[in-house]
Amino acid sequence: MTSSPLLHLPGAVQAEGPDEGVAAHYGELYGEQRALADGRGFVDLSHRGVVTVTGSDRLSWLHLLITQHVTALPAGEATEALILSANGHIEHALYLVDDGETTWMHVEPGTQEALIAYLESMIFFYRVEVADRTAEFALVHLPAGSIAEVPKELAVRETPYGRDVFLPRDGLEAFAVSHGPAAGILAYEALRVEAHRPRLGLETDHRTIPHELGWIGTAVHLQKGCYRGQETVARVHNLGKPPRRLVFLHLDGSDVLLPAHGAPVRLAADGEEGRQLGFVTTSVRHHELGPIALALVKRNVPVDAPLLVGKTAAAQEVVVAP
Repeated sequence: MTSSPLLHLPGAVQAEGPDEGVAAHYGELYGEQRALADGRGFVDLSHRGVVTVTGSDRLSWLHLLITQHVTALPAGEATEALILSANGHIEHALYLVDDGETTWMHVEPGTQEALIAYLESMIFFYRVEVADRTAEFALVHLPAGSIAEVPKELAVRETPYGRDVFLPRDGLEAFAVSHGPAAGILAYEALRVEAHRPRLGLETDHRTIPHELGWIGTAVHLQKGCYRGQETVARVHNLGKPPRRLVFLHLDGSDVLLPAHGAPVRLAADGEEGRQLGFVTTSVRHHELGPIALALVKRNVPVDAPLLVGKTAAAQEVVVAP
């Protein structure tokens, strides 16, 4: 793990867990959130892995391996995709854009080596080359509404939530000077949770399938050909329901201690000793909503049932319908 040079900015406090190596915040947690919500500043995501695929067969080859339809992906159009196990469980989440010559993707920190090993094992006779570009390129995020200019030669993923820029790593400090103020990963995560967007390794465990998190449609294309795990995707979509569903939680009390990842979720009516029906996946403090969280609960939990996280009351909003 390489620490970002932006940890030397005034007020920077290093993040922990999967986001170690970049700043959790720069001393103004809510101010940084408000700046992002207003379309100002940027987020240092330089701890994320950067992988490229080049070669004339890159899109048709990737199309065979991932859950997204990319054979005719237009240059500059952002998309996202998953790689599943043979049983349909989520193994990798990829955030892609193709610039006409190269497919760029960013992935969760530390997952790029396993991803590349899998991709290289599937090359066979295809004219493609897979490369780990993490040492050369750093990811930065410009929020939705940002009018900041980005050099045209850079690969950029433009999404409803903002722009992901693949920036030469040696230009990170200069980018911070020209595109500040910098916002920490906690501000970015608060807006992610508000938008109900799942994240690999937090909202997922070893048995998560895409339907549970609302990734059908955004990361999984239902009308494309066969790929590993496709049978499970089709069977659950056509014949059944996923065993669990993602929910958004409003946690009661502005001073509540945020629950840790994995904290049990129960029906409020059953009390603290009731049967566990799910677990918290991400919890954050939001500048307007207060303490909020995402959680994965059993599908049959009533959508209007008050919940309990530890000793904290929680009201749920539906993300994935039961």
